[in-house]
Amino acid sequence: MKAKYIPLVAALVSAFAFATAQAQTAAPAAASASAPVVQYSPSNPGPDWYKHLVNLEFVKKQAAIPKVEGVMLIDSRPTARKYDIGHIPTAVNIPDTSFDKLAPTMLPQDKATLLVFYCEGYECTLSHSSAAKAEKLGYTNVRVFAEGFPGWIAGGNLHAVSVPYIKKLIDEKAPMTLVDSRPKARKYDLGHIPTAINIPDSQFESLAPKMLPADKKAPLYFYCEGVTCVLSNDSALKAIKMGYTNVKVVPEGYPAWEKAYGPGPKVAAAGAAPAAAKAAPAIEAGKEAGTIAVASFERIFKEAPDSVFLIDVRDPKEFEAGTFKGAINMPLSTLEKNLDKLPTGKPIIFFCGKGARSGEAHDLVKLHKPEMKTVFLDADIKWAKDGTYTISGK
Repeated sequence: MKAKYIPLVAALVSAFAFATAQAQTAAPAAASASAPVVQYSPSNPGPDWYKHLVNLEFVKKQAAIPKVEGVMLIDSRPTARKYDIGHIPTAVNIPDTSFDKLAPTMLPQDKATLLVFYCEGYECTLSHSSAAKAEKLGYTNVRVFAEGFPGWIAGGNLHAVSVPYIKKLIDEKAPMTLVDSRPKARKYDLGHIPTAINIPDSQFESLAPKMLPADKKAPLYFYCEGVTCVLSNDSALKAIKMGYTNVKVVPEGYPAWEKAYGPGPKVAAAGAAPAAAKAAPAIEAGKEAGTIAVASFERIFKEAPDSVFLIDVRDPKEFEAGTFKGAINMPLSTLEKNLDKLPTGKPIIFFCGKGARSGEAHDLVKLHKPEMKTVFLDADIKWAKDGTYTISGK
């Protein structure tokens, strides 16, 4: 009997051993299937990440308004679904899927320009892909902000939207308050984005409580004279301090609207504009009330600079980067508190880089000190480090 069952027992032992071996072989696979998903980060970069990364603090310096020269921020996400409804201020949009088509015309000619790409956070590789493509095109200063737009918003920074998105909201009659932060008579009245109300930044504290909605959750959108104008940014930050929680900016502002959709509505003048006062014999009025003609300014600056006070109302960093010889710096943001420190005895010429802030300064002084002789330069101005400049009137 024992001999009869020996083959059967051997077969059962063999089958059990085989099943055990199979179970042991399958165990690692099961464990692998339940392993946690790898979380990528700058300290643990993904396999497709670009090699040169930058952090939030670095990007904040490059996304400053007025726009930083020699830098291009590039949003690699889809246009309508992502970029239009929210992006880092001053960033241009080159979707990674359209990079080969758009890059030749949108990227700067100078291959040493700092290019900073970003997209939708750590799990998004669009920016890394575009950065690698830019490097292949010969760009030598390429970086990726891996945290992307989610990291920008999480850092408490201003949320920018595009002009086409504002057009979409207007067409859909979506509930919103669109605020033009430029001077009224010389900017807003002469053309603005449809539906916009006018709260000049220099009068924000007095007008905002009366003109902004009572609901602090209401969507607010601020714009001014483009990426070189800080008025809308400053007003947006003031609105946030007032407790508004849904505040966004439109950095490209009215110039981009006018370029894309034509001139906006104008405000009819209540009466004839007052003639510009003659502050000094050498000053010739420009086309708009309160301005000095560009030709007149250049003649004064070259032939009689001591006959006037030149006041640069830009921020200190802008002032340090280049200004007119002999000018003093009184930033628009602090001007109202320092009106008593304005020099007297000669006419004052306010200037900035675009004409918006200098116009605000002129309006502010006329509002509080109408007896002072002031004009402003409404022109596009760029300064080089060696003190030379280019200027063109509007």
